[in-house]
Amino acid sequence: MSEKLKLLLRGIKEIIPEKSAQDITISKKTLKIKFGADPSAPDLHLGHMVVLNKLRQLQDMGHIVQFLIGDFTAMIGDPTGKSATRKVLSETDVKKNAETYQKQVFKILKKEQTEVVYNSSWLGKLSAKDMIELSARYNVARMLERDDFNKRFKSEQSISIHEFLYPLLQGYDSVYLENDIEIGGTDQKFNLLMGRHLQREYGKKSQTIITVPILEGLDGVQKMSKSLNNHIGIMEEPRQIFGKLMSIPDELICRYFRLLTSVSEEQVMNFENDMKNGTNPRDIKQQLGVKIVGILYDEETGIKAKEEFQRIFAKGQVPDEMPIIKASGEERLANFLANNKIIASKKEIHRLIKQGAVSINNEVTTDPFYNYQIANDDVIKIGKKRFFKIKNI
Repeated sequence: MSEKLKLLLRGIKEIIPEKSAQDITISKKTLKIKFGADPSAPDLHLGHMVVLNKLRQLQDMGHIVQFLIGDFTAMIGDPTGKSATRKVLSETDVKKNAETYQKQVFKILKKEQTEVVYNSSWLGKLSAKDMIELSARYNVARMLERDDFNKRFKSEQSISIHEFLYPLLQGYDSVYLENDIEIGGTDQKFNLLMGRHLQREYGKKSQTIITVPILEGLDGVQKMSKSLNNHIGIMEEPRQIFGKLMSIPDELICRYFRLLTSVSEEQVMNFENDMKNGTNPRDIKQQLGVKIVGILYDEETGIKAKEEFQRIFAKGQVPDEMPIIKASGEERLANFLANNKIIASKKEIHRLIKQGAVSINNEVTTDPFYNYQIANDDVIKIGKKRFFKIKNI
């Protein structure tokens, strides 16, 4: 097996058809690889990086990525994995979120081998006649075989007609783009197969499908998700990314290496053996942190993030650089944290303070109603990783 094929197969759950894996690595034709992302939220995280990392590997083999921003489909909402009809996003929200996506994906993808497209440019032009013709290409019985729809149907929960349109429209994206490959998470398999089906229906060559595993979040159990607060954002500061990676369960270290980096399988297996033979997992995590911060920023930044982590957590010091909060006077601590948007939820603020997770100049207070005398150069610490410095107005 060639090194290219080994790298392609690593971290992949499934390729349909299976025989196409070898063809991808030896193809002299520049293949078009579609990856769609609905801008339903403004931030991408390391869960998205699993796909982006695989796309970068394919770019390194000489292929082109069609990065599809689903600004039209986002207004419908992907029903995948949902137990209820999703709230429809406004066009304003979608556009605002879409603006951030390119900046984020180009932390990993090569600009010169990436075509950015918006599906509103063709889906927005479909007539009623076109939509009826598209709907006729699939039947309701097969649509209800989809796991989330099936569960909702059996439990007599609402399924709106527009939700059936989502996989059809995502599949039509593949018809329009005439892509050779589409890649996505395992939870997207139904939608990816729809693209393959519709390409055949419209007389096009059927796309190859590549699915990648879903990445567990910081809790080590549930899918990485911003809503579950177990995520690591692609746009977070290097020290935050590094610090969060140091908190993942030890059993996820090698999985993160395999899914998020191009470190060789031989090296990953060496890490596994080292930990079995007594090497402290913390040391391997630090290498992971340097590698991932290096991918998202650069190698020097990754090394600096490691050094800062060691200084803060091993020696009890504070970071050299901290976000500045301009304030003065006196205010209840919980109100101060809320008004300065340090923590969004007041409920979360009260919980953290009562748990002793908030300190001012290393002095912990557990009273949310504590009257904070705001002083210049105070250092506020939230949890283990977040530091803020006060500058008087």
